Amino acid sequence: MPIRPNSHRLRHGRFSEPGRAYMVTTVVHQRMPLFQDWRLGRLLVAELKRVHDEGQVDSLAFVVMPDHMHWLVQLRNQDLAPVMQTIKSRSTLSINRAIDRSGAFWQSGYHDRAIRDGEDLRPFADYLLANPLRAGLVTDLADYPLWDASWL
Repeated sequence: MPIRPNSHRLRHGRFSEPGRAYMVTTVVHQRMPLFQDWRLGRLLVAELKRVHDEGQVDSLAFVVMPDHMHWLVQLRNQDLAPVMQTIKSRSTLSINRAIDRSGAFWQSGYHDRAIRDGEDLRPFADYLLANPLRAGLVTDLADYPLWDASWL
C-alpha cells in the first residue's frame, strides 16, 4: 500500500456543522484520470444527486474533473464525514462494477473548507465551475458535461 504522508492530517481535528456550506475536494486513488470516461463521471453525479434527493444535503454546485471532484454543498441535519463516506462508498461500488474492477477508487480523506455564515456562495461556485476552463479541457463551460449549479 502506498504511503500517504499527509492523509492523516485531513481527518485530524475535523469538525463539521449541520446547516453550514462546505467546499469539498476529493481525489481518485493514485490520481488516475478515470473520469475522462464521462460515463463514469455520470455515476458519481448520480450519487451526488442521490444524497441531495435523500435530504442529507443541498447540493449547490459541483464539477467532476478527470481525477478529482469539487463540490459546494450545504449540510442539512448531519455531519460532513458520513455524507462523504456515503458518496465515496456508493460511487466506488457503482464505478468499480461498471468497469469490472475491485479495490480502492478514492484516495483516503478529502479536503473541505467551511464557508462563513452570510458569506456569498456565488464566488465559490464560480471558482469551482471554472476548473475545466483553467485546466484547458474546454473553452466554454457549456461544452463540459460533468458540472451543475443550483441557480443555473
